[in-house]
Amino acid sequence: MDFKKAIKEYYEREIKVINDLNLDELNEAMNAIYETYKNGGTIYVCGNGGSASTASHMQNDFNKGISEYTDLKFNFYCLNDNVSTMMAVANDIGYDEIFRFQLLNKITKNDLLIGISGSGNSKNVLNAAEYAHEVGAKILGMTGYTGGKLKEMANYIMHVDEMDMQIAEDIHMTFDHMMMKIFYNYLTKGEITGNNITDKH
Repeated sequence: MDFKKAIKEYYEREIKVINDLNLDELNEAMNAIYETYKNGGTIYVCGNGGSASTASHMQNDFNKGISEYTDLKFNFYCLNDNVSTMMAVANDIGYDEIFRFQLLNKITKNDLLIGISGSGNSKNVLNAAEYAHEVGAKILGMTGYTGGKLKEMANYIMHVDEMDMQIAEDIHMTFDHMMMKIFYNYLTKGEITGNNITDKH
C-alpha cells in the first residue's frame, strides 16, 4: 500500500492549524502558568483518554524536565495519575466527580487548573473547573473543536480550532513541549527561545 498521499494530507492539515494558532492567547496562558509557578502555587491538570496522557506528560515535563535544573520547582499535580483514587471515586460517587473530588478543600485562589478536553465538554473536567472557579482559582482550558463549555468558562485558553480529535490532541502535546523548552531556556539561561534544551535521554 502507498500511504504517502494520505500522510502528506494529514501533516498539511496540521501545519495549517499550527499557522492559525492565536499566539496572544497562548502567551497569556503561559504567563498564567509562570505567575502561578513564581508565586508558589500548585498547577492541577486533568483530562480523559488521550488528554489524560497529555496531562500526565505535562506533570513529568515540568516537575522533572524543567525542575531538575531550577531552584524553584514547578508543582504540577496530575489528577488522573492515581488510578486507585479515580476508580474509587468513579465507583462510589460517579465518574463525573473523579477530578472535582480530588480538588475539594485543596485547590486555592493561588492555584491554577489546566483542564484538557478535545471537545471542551468533558463533564468531569467541567465539574473540576466549576469548583476551581468557586474557590477563586484560575482556569486554563486546553481545547479543540469549537472549544465547548470549557472555552467559555476558562480564564485562559490554548485552543486548537480544528474539528479533528487526533490533530487537536497532537497540537495539545506540542503545547506542552513548546512550553517546556521556552520555560527551561528562560529559567536556566535567561533566554526566551524555543530552541535547545538539555536532554539526558
